[in-house]
Amino acid sequence: MSNPITLFQQTDTTSNPAPLGLLGFGMTTVLLNIHNAGFYPLSSMIVGMGVFYGGMAQVFAGIFEWKKNNTFGTTAFLSYGLFWLTLCALWVFPKMEWVAAPDKNAVAWYLFMWGLFTCCMFIGTLKLNRALQVVFLTLTILFWLLAIGDWTGNAAITKLAGWEGIVCGLSAIYAAIAQVLNEVYGKVVLPLGPVKK
Repeated sequence: MSNPITLFQQTDTTSNPAPLGLLGFGMTTVLLNIHNAGFYPLSSMIVGMGVFYGGMAQVFAGIFEWKKNNTFGTTAFLSYGLFWLTLCALWVFPKMEWVAAPDKNAVAWYLFMWGLFTCCMFIGTLKLNRALQVVFLTLTILFWLLAIGDWTGNAAITKLAGWEGIVCGLSAIYAAIAQVLNEVYGKVVLPLGPVKK
């Protein structure tokens, strides 16, 4: 008699949620870092993107990755989605007079811890494709540059972080679009790089 558990196994035919999460992260990161590079002030455009695309879209992607049994994707997208929501809360809550605004030292520690988390996740990408390695390495550098900028008060470091953050965001957009186009065309249109066995 066959095992009853195997009779009810289903094949996963759901779509890949990673491009949604990567685009939510990438586009919002580019827009914030154009601000960090000094091109325009922080405004509701960045906060809106942070809440809805950087935040909520990544949370959705993380939940969908959980359904696909992808621990790395679940952890990454849920964490960075919630990062964007907490970052927007740091900007908005003091304006609503709910809590005091954090000082530069507190924000620097916040950014440092996100850099530490990202560095650990980068180690996981060493078993994944090259595109994700670039995303996580540049994001680690971005968080730590921003932390150093806040700790030192050196505007040039924050501006450098802005330029580096634009590269980070664009690398995530590339990784997302590559996955979409490669699936649509059924061949490698944009390479993601080799995957380590």
